[in-house]
Amino acid sequence: MHELSALGFGPFFAEQITNEDTIVARVAAEHRGGYEVWSAQGDGFAQLAGRLTYEQSDDALPGVGDFVTLKAPPDEGRVAVIDRVLTRRTVFTRGAAGRVAKGQVVAANVDTVFAVCGLDDDFNVRRVERYLARIWAGGAQPVVVLSKADLCDDIAGRVANIEAVAIGVPVIVTSVFDDVGIDDMAGHIPPGTTAALVGSSGAGKSTLINALLGDEIMATGEVRHRDGRGRHTTTHRQLIALPNGGLLIDTPGMRELQLFDEEGLGSVFADIEALAARCRFSDCTHRSEPGCAVRVAIDDGELSADRFEHYEKLEKEARAYEVRHDAAAQRKQGKQFNKIYKEAIKESKRKRGR
Repeated sequence: MHELSALGFGPFFAEQITNEDTIVARVAAEHRGGYEVWSAQGDGFAQLAGRLTYEQSDDALPGVGDFVTLKAPPDEGRVAVIDRVLTRRTVFTRGAAGRVAKGQVVAANVDTVFAVCGLDDDFNVRRVERYLARIWAGGAQPVVVLSKADLCDDIAGRVANIEAVAIGVPVIVTSVFDDVGIDDMAGHIPPGTTAALVGSSGAGKSTLINALLGDEIMATGEVRHRDGRGRHTTTHRQLIALPNGGLLIDTPGMRELQLFDEEGLGSVFADIEALAARCRFSDCTHRSEPGCAVRVAIDDGELSADRFEHYEKLEKEARAYEVRHDAAAQRKQGKQFNKIYKEAIKESKRKRGR
């Protein structure tokens, strides 16, 4: 059993509950066929009410971290039924992998999202920019965690590279091997708040969680001594209770983090958008137009050409995804209309044949 306040339940969610007898739970894990839920009445397994399965879009279905209402308390001998998903306060989402255009909830109702990037061969500034865009888009506070500091010979240089693109975002350098930075991470997860760890496979998320827990609870892949190479072992998203009263959502490593809208880009690339606002023409393409403040900044070394190219790439990717999504939605709507039309014709013929 858990106190709802300890699970992060506050006024934002309480305002959505009109009946004091309503059973509220938080989704702690998602499994094939159902969900693990935690509540003040107990913990257990739950499934969606039938109508939710058909009425909800994929990104509106429960995700780990969501608050839901149950028809009855969870019980070891009974599967509870989820009949409502409360409106989210924040959410970290990504474009689902594959050709189908749809969003995927990675972690819901999180206060902080740690974007974990290894200081070994995993180090990638452009990938960090992607993560920051999605974190800002969902409303949580981003924190960049640079793991495996014991494997890096130029920590200061790489921190400077991240700070140049993560404007105003805390950057924490960690090494579980040398017990560095773990307390700094814990300081961003006070009691009653929720954080999530996101990053590529092998970035060291499970190892960091074990350090925060003070125990070897999360499985980690074998890593050869000090070369940082190993395998990712987290297979599903999971809510974890920390000793200090905070909550943490572990997520599987992501082979790709696809943007599906332009939300968050303005926060990550505020410097570029500020420059673009100074261009002579409002529809400036930043190519060869006279009076382009962006080109001047690049030529003067004020703005990195690589950073600007990545900004354009992410914009194009997000717009393409939105176009694909709109096209998919239109096809789905068309199929539904055709089905209704055919059923109406069939019913009309049946009535005439009476």
